[in-house]
Amino acid sequence: MPLKEYPDHHDAELVLRLYELRREDLMRASRTLVISTFHPTSFADVLAITKGDHPANAAFRQCSSYWEMTYAMARHGVMHADFMLESNGEGLLLYSRIEPWLDEYRAQVNPIGFRNAEWVAKETEMGRMIAERFRKRMQAQLAAAAAKA
Repeated sequence: MPLKEYPDHHDAELVLRLYELRREDLMRASRTLVISTFHPTSFADVLAITKGDHPANAAFRQCSSYWEMTYAMARHGVMHADFMLESNGEGLLLYSRIEPWLDEYRAQVNPIGFRNAEWVAKETEMGRMIAERFRKRMQAQLAAAAAKA
């Protein structure tokens, strides 16, 4: 399916709906937990959160599946990718925290994990810009962790 060339009112409706879903109480709590506590410095940290006994596992699964669903709509041409990303870049923050270990994640956890986030991060103008900003944050975090070790 070809990508949408221009956003239209359907894109606006979908973006507003995505915003409403992000505001739902459980989703908001999950987003807060993952963003504030999931700062991996190794693949072991990434693997840990995928285990059912990890305190943030349910939140991680909810957030990662939400953003993959959202980004799939852009990847498959359901909505205009750059328009959607202007207000839905948070999933790329989560992706940036997985990206250093993405190959291992796919080999050990989910062979198609984060493929839609990866697509928007690499194949869209807005996604490349947002992902680069988050990658820099992740690199600084990893450098700080290495300095402490």
